[in-house]
Amino acid sequence: MKIPRANDETKAFFRSVVPDDAAVKVRPMFGNEAAFVNGNMFMGLYGSGMFVRLPEDDDRSEFLEREGTSLFEPMKGRPMKEYVMIPAEWVGDAKAVTPWVSRSLKWAGRLPKKETTKKK
Repeated sequence: MKIPRANDETKAFFRSVVPDDAAVKVRPMFGNEAAFVNGNMFMGLYGSGMFVRLPEDDDRSEFLEREGTSLFEPMKGRPMKEYVMIPAEWVGDAKAVTPWVSRSLKWAGRLPKKETTKKK
């Protein structure tokens, strides 16, 4: 399966909405970029698309009620649990995206710390 790559404009927008927080780390994921807090991914790029991680409660339900939203499915028919796609028309609109990024960071920041394993 060929993984789509983000263009420079999408990467620049992604970096502009990554929260300025010492606990947030940006690193490669899916051949693109993703942001992590305590080792837990909370937002990222997949080609020209952007996704965030939201809890199943009201946040995800509220988000999915909006036009153009969907679950994040990097492989057709296999959605990633808890992740949703930002509508394509929002990419480039920090005012639309930032509140959802903030909710995602807040929720992922409460998850148990994920220990990374060093490759030998």
